[in-house]
Amino acid sequence: MTLAVRVPPELSARVPAEQRGPGRGRDSVRLLVSRGTEPAHHVFRELPGLLRAGDLLVVNTSPTLAAAVDGEIGHARVVVHFSTRGDDGRWAVELRDPDGNGTTRARAGGPAGARVRLPGGVRLMFEEPLSADGARLWWVRASGPGVLGMLREHGRPIRYSYTERDQPLSAYQTVFALESADGSGSAEMPSAARPFTARTVAELVSRGVRFAPVTLHTGVASAEAHEPPYPERFAVPESSARLINAVRAGEGRVIAVGTTAVRAVESAVGADGAVRARAGWTDLVVTPERGVRVVDGLLTGLHEPEASHLLMLEAVAGRAAIGRGYEEALRGRYLWHEFGDVHLLLPAENPHPEHCSSNSR
Repeated sequence: MTLAVRVPPELSARVPAEQRGPGRGRDSVRLLVSRGTEPAHHVFRELPGLLRAGDLLVVNTSPTLAAAVDGEIGHARVVVHFSTRGDDGRWAVELRDPDGNGTTRARAGGPAGARVRLPGGVRLMFEEPLSADGARLWWVRASGPGVLGMLREHGRPIRYSYTERDQPLSAYQTVFALESADGSGSAEMPSAARPFTARTVAELVSRGVRFAPVTLHTGVASAEAHEPPYPERFAVPESSARLINAVRAGEGRVIAVGTTAVRAVESAVGADGAVRARAGWTDLVVTPERGVRVVDGLLTGLHEPEASHLLMLEAVAGRAAIGRGYEEALRGRYLWHEFGDVHLLLPAENPHPEHCSSNSR
């Protein structure tokens, strides 16, 4: 899906909400609510009053890594974005050029055999592209001290050019983030959950809304190319699978917090429509043709008109709802990107709508 809209540069959120004025917090971002094709304007802290007892929020517990680090190839300065750690110990990385403004611009990776020097004595050797379709992400082999320790000491959060300045890693962590036993995490924040605060969660629980934690470690987004997502590591625990199935069997709605939560839970559904505990890698790309089989609604950020995420949004809510919602977001001057406003997609009436022919209950 490509929306026939243009997002003006001034609608990019340049700093976190809590830095945009006195008395503001994460939960002060705006919340556009689309019930079918009917949009309404709210503030995120009003979310507990917009859901109902028995609803279930599926949340991603992946922590954000300080995944950007400065390095050198020969005499050239580069920035390495660490995307995904493979089962064989290699890392998928994106090589970027510093732009002189504290951010970066695109650069081709490789060639095979190229070596990058990183702080703390870590060295990378490029081996092969992650995908045969392009050379943006490459598998590299690291030598020297461990990569995760190097990132903790020398890394910083990945930052794109629409942001105003560097932020501490804490600005990129959500309230649901849990440290992984092996130190794994996301290259980029699962940002749909950023507006949640402890107070919001407590109020939701007090109103009978439940939470199902899942994990999906996100890789580096394609800021320029808008490529479909690469395979990512995920886990749906048994307790969450049981809870999701129970809610789907009753009157509640399963609402994913972020496209990462959709990808995780839709990767764990069997041919019989039941969600089961699963862990491993998912290459699932949710499209309108595939449809969604578990998710009734979605809380998400606002995506660029060319972004592949929009296909997932269309699978959840339908093209008309997404088009109408984005028109309203532009008219209302909503803010885009990870520090921006959010969009809640809910069914128009039926708590278990038939999204498409592949959506079975």
